[in-house]
Amino acid sequence: MEHRVTRWVGIAVALTVPALTLPALPSVTLWPVLIGVLPWVVGKYVLCPLRWHAISESGMKRRWHLRAYAESELLGLCTPGHVGADVWRTKRLTGTGMHLPSAVAEVALDRLIGAVGLAAFVLLAGAALPVKVLLVALGLAAGTLAAALVIRRVKPHLVPRRELPHPSKVARGVVLSLGYQLSIGVLLFSAVAATGHTLHPLALLGAFGASQVAGVVPGPNGASPRDGALVVALMGLGLPWQAALGAVTLMASIAWLPALCIGGVCLVVRRASRAAAAGAPVPAAA
Repeated sequence: MEHRVTRWVGIAVALTVPALTLPALPSVTLWPVLIGVLPWVVGKYVLCPLRWHAISESGMKRRWHLRAYAESELLGLCTPGHVGADVWRTKRLTGTGMHLPSAVAEVALDRLIGAVGLAAFVLLAGAALPVKVLLVALGLAAGTLAAALVIRRVKPHLVPRRELPHPSKVARGVVLSLGYQLSIGVLLFSAVAATGHTLHPLALLGAFGASQVAGVVPGPNGASPRDGALVVALMGLGLPWQAALGAVTLMASIAWLPALCIGGVCLVVRRASRAAAAGAPVPAAA
């Protein structure tokens, strides 16, 4: 994102994907999803950064985390498995002087708390969490612990220089993650309603939870195994395949608008601020 060509390519991708996918959708009524996207934007761009801030040791203010997270979302949509978002957040943390392994560990810890919040949300909603989801989560946790022990023994200089967050901070992060998962549920319900169908909210939550196991396999936004699994789960609830595909595609497409507007603006403002601080003129393309 520091290179002009890369930046314009990212903007082109962000504009091309909705332009190609939205016209291919079945007939939909947009007003339900426009209403549902508002709480989702709050969940994604406010609650998630605050969850990160709750366990962060960067010493930066909430506003910094809000901006860095918004920037990362645009890059995440452009990369399989949303990995670009994690890379960008790690880069921003190291830019504050944080040790690289500590930055990686912080981003991974934030992801883990988000996964705990997802599992807790599905269970609290009374929906059945697939056993595979629990097995995958336990497997990832065990693998991470084993890798950490090996690294601590073989490459001690790569061990993160941070303490585990206080339980109260972890609990706060889980609560914020619960709020974010609720906003996703609202967006999913609104996307289904936009196709002219309705499903029971708890059934939708169960379908959403069941699709998460496929998220282990990375893929592009809107065409990942998790999106495909969600389409199949919605069809299993009785939704016609056109409506199920349309709802999932609509959710994936609508995510680009706030990412481009919020994350893109934050990236431009950051670049302009850096140029001003360096005493260099800001190019007109910015």
